[in-house]
Amino acid sequence: MAKEYGYLVNGQWLKSENKREILNPFNNEVVGVINIPDLEKAKECVDFAQKAAEKFKEVPSYERSAILKRIADGIDERKEEFAKTLVRECGKPLKTARLEVERAKTSFSVAAEEANRFSGGELLPLDIIPGSEKRFGISRRFPLGVVMGISPFNFPLNLVAHKVAPAIASANALILKPASQTPISALMLGEVAIKAGLPEGLLNILPLPGGAIEPVAEDPRIKKISFTGSDVVGWELMSKHPKKKVTLELGGNAAVIIDEDPPDFDFAASRNAWGAFYQAGQSCISVQRMYVHEKIFDKFLAKFIEETKKLKLGDPMLEDTDLGPVIDDHSADRIMKWVHEAIEKGAELLTGGGRDGKLIEPTVLSNVTPDSNVSCSEVFGPVVQIEPYKDFDVAIEQVNNSRYGLQAGVFTKDMKKAFKAYNAIEAGGVVINDCPSFRVENMPYGGIKDSGVGREGIKYAIEDMTELKLMVINLDY
Repeated sequence: MAKEYGYLVNGQWLKSENKREILNPFNNEVVGVINIPDLEKAKECVDFAQKAAEKFKEVPSYERSAILKRIADGIDERKEEFAKTLVRECGKPLKTARLEVERAKTSFSVAAEEANRFSGGELLPLDIIPGSEKRFGISRRFPLGVVMGISPFNFPLNLVAHKVAPAIASANALILKPASQTPISALMLGEVAIKAGLPEGLLNILPLPGGAIEPVAEDPRIKKISFTGSDVVGWELMSKHPKKKVTLELGGNAAVIIDEDPPDFDFAASRNAWGAFYQAGQSCISVQRMYVHEKIFDKFLAKFIEETKKLKLGDPMLEDTDLGPVIDDHSADRIMKWVHEAIEKGAELLTGGGRDGKLIEPTVLSNVTPDSNVSCSEVFGPVVQIEPYKDFDVAIEQVNNSRYGLQAGVFTKDMKKAFKAYNAIEAGGVVINDCPSFRVENMPYGGIKDSGVGREGIKYAIEDMTELKLMVINLDY
């Protein structure tokens, strides 16, 4: 019988009459049953969060750091349980799920370090005009109070950690709405946090469907919203809350340039095959467009397809599976529709293109028209296009020919080209000699254009969850 999970408000696990089954996207088995929060209870959690935040801001940094370390240890104690939960609720292959659990531990470990230094400001000399002699200023950062985090399905544990960990480190209270498809790992993290001694009210987890969180988000006591998800929802959210601080980590259409003499040809091919298809391409920074110099295009294409064909598609619980299912039938239908649309417009299908339910073969296309959805939109599936280029500057223009700008990759030995790409590519991050799918927890991670605003990464999230305040001291009295 599937386990039932309550929702977390003020340190208490609550149940309701409204329940929902969470289904395994691979085999449709019931993973667990969650309780949908009652709206009034959900709104009430803002009261608890605000009161908890008022107390928590007086807690010394070493105590916050200790809590974060205990949460990291708690994740480690249940790491295999977490990994298998990720497999069951979102179809993530087991070996990829284990990596996500390790990254979540790292997120809390990094936050434990940052907790001891986030408030650092500066000493400001203010005697820069006559009459301001013997005056100086001290600036430091203070917590906002109550923060709301809204997380996506594709990294159900670590992207939750990227909201929970900096909130605790910076002495804020967090109201979390996990993705509707994948709330169980977030609820498990709540169990770990309570066991680690996190005071009640500082983490509230509301597994509400979609827009049902809006009546809670409207509360003016919530000072910031950190949202990871679709660009349509994200920008609408920002427009609704102009008086709140908002961080948006939205979609992407990550592109890669392979120069005519990459440092390691085989690594470039295998690494980008991984970057295009890990967890079925359901990542904002999965490789979607590849531009390869014409001198090596045929050779690289052959090696890339060879590496792609090595990837195993199937049961995500098996140790050797590389790709599992996409999250639901609607997503699978859309992805296949876009592939067929590209082919109808003249694209060449080089490998893949098959489907078995929610399992989609790693698919490589070429000669894709720029107006095809697989080129200009975010596929969020196991599909990549690969095209030749002649001039490096033109390749950069092709990379920039997108409404997204999250991360891009460049493989080259030429540092002049590397810095040219860094200066010219319109993205939040440019990764040299690795695919754009690379991310670790201390990076300033985020995008420009339709990819969002603000940065995640523990230190940078803490800055967005705090307010800079100045004290001016006059010694001339």
